[in-house]
Amino acid sequence: MGDLSWITARPVAHRGLHDKARGRIENSLSAAEAAAVAGYPIELDIQISADGEAMVFHDFTLDRLTAAKGAVSALSAAELGRTALAGTPDTIPTLADFLARVGGRVPLFIEIKSALSGDTRLAVRAVDVLKDYGGKVALISFDPQMLAEAKARAPHIPRGIIAQARYDGAHWPGMTPERARMLADMDHHDSSAYDFITYHFTDLDHPALIAARARGVPVTAWTVRSPSDAARALAGADQIVFEGFTPQG
Repeated sequence: MGDLSWITARPVAHRGLHDKARGRIENSLSAAEAAAVAGYPIELDIQISADGEAMVFHDFTLDRLTAAKGAVSALSAAELGRTALAGTPDTIPTLADFLARVGGRVPLFIEIKSALSGDTRLAVRAVDVLKDYGGKVALISFDPQMLAEAKARAPHIPRGIIAQARYDGAHWPGMTPERARMLADMDHHDSSAYDFITYHFTDLDHPALIAARARGVPVTAWTVRSPSDAARALAGADQIVFEGFTPQG
């Protein structure tokens, strides 16, 4: 895998350096450009379109950030590419568009969104899009199966598991206690072979996370939104994923 020190070298801009008041919407090319100019690595999210393209967008539905409604996966890449983000000139970019805009200037952490359904097409497409990209990049996901798929197809691309201590509430429908424990404890390394961990910044005292860090696994903390929380996070992690303020370092 080689030197992975770049993974924790600088604070990572969550969904780019976005600022809605300045017309930079999360996961937009404008937010990507602002982060790249400032020298911050970028965390971005991808969803799958109706025709199987990797689109840079966080939510499963369009409602929060666009004037459209319904599932991202119901529209084609071309239709999504014409969908404006929060009334700005930016539209929903493909992963290829995002890579072209950043052009290797800063590292990228690409979160493969997942409903934990076993559908790994998005991981397959992400690896395909990345095959000719020359910049530093890692694939991350809450879903160990996405990482396992990425490992099988592109073992040279670093993989990071995203995790937290609890998996209850509306965000995790149908989650069993056994699966929740497995995800919190990251008890899937034999299949996912993650190279680093990004754990919720309020859960850095979780025993499995502490044990992994003691073994030398790099750890980043998500998502930090203030200098005071950054100080708290850095007591238990090697780096932060941030938004809403400008960290030092």
